[in-house]
Amino acid sequence: MNNMEDIVLRIFQESTRASDNFINDNIAKVVQVIDVFTQALKNGRKILLFGNGGSAADAQHLAAEFINRFMIERPPLPALALSTDTSVLTSIANDYDFSEIFAKQIRALGHEGDIAWGLSTSGKSPNVVKAVETAKKLGMATITCTGGDGGLLSKISDHNLNVAATSTPRIQEVHILIGHAICELIDFRLFKRPG
Repeated sequence: MNNMEDIVLRIFQESTRASDNFINDNIAKVVQVIDVFTQALKNGRKILLFGNGGSAADAQHLAAEFINRFMIERPPLPALALSTDTSVLTSIANDYDFSEIFAKQIRALGHEGDIAWGLSTSGKSPNVVKAVETAKKLGMATITCTGGDGGLLSKISDHNLNVAATSTPRIQEVHILIGHAICELIDFRLFKRPG
């Protein structure tokens, strides 16, 4: 193999190792989280997703999977990525503080029984932490996907799915895999059709 092939192989092996390590340690947690999502959606509640950078893109991606469809034809499921409205984000950041950009939206849109799903590769993002704290005060279920040691989010969220890796790309790859697994099992649980 040449040097480029070695690098590509290493990247794929690291990704596989990160996902294998995560699921070996967290399969029961993932099933528990799927139950939380399923019950909330059965009760007519919604999912509010949020994160920064790549995690913001993952939040938007997963919201689309709920609203449009994942792998089967089914009714749309209520989900909203809080990172997509630039006017809301910039006005809150400008008039208050960047750490408030998700918490203020949670206060406006969140209700008891809804789900706040925060994504942060460090587990320490101040705006994600503040949003989770706000959601808990409103009686929302809080679910977080983190990396590394899980940071503060692993301590304050109801359900933390932590990818114990140090590479941000590998953590994000596992986060989207977690999200896809949740979407597929929600389809099965709510509509009795596997993806």
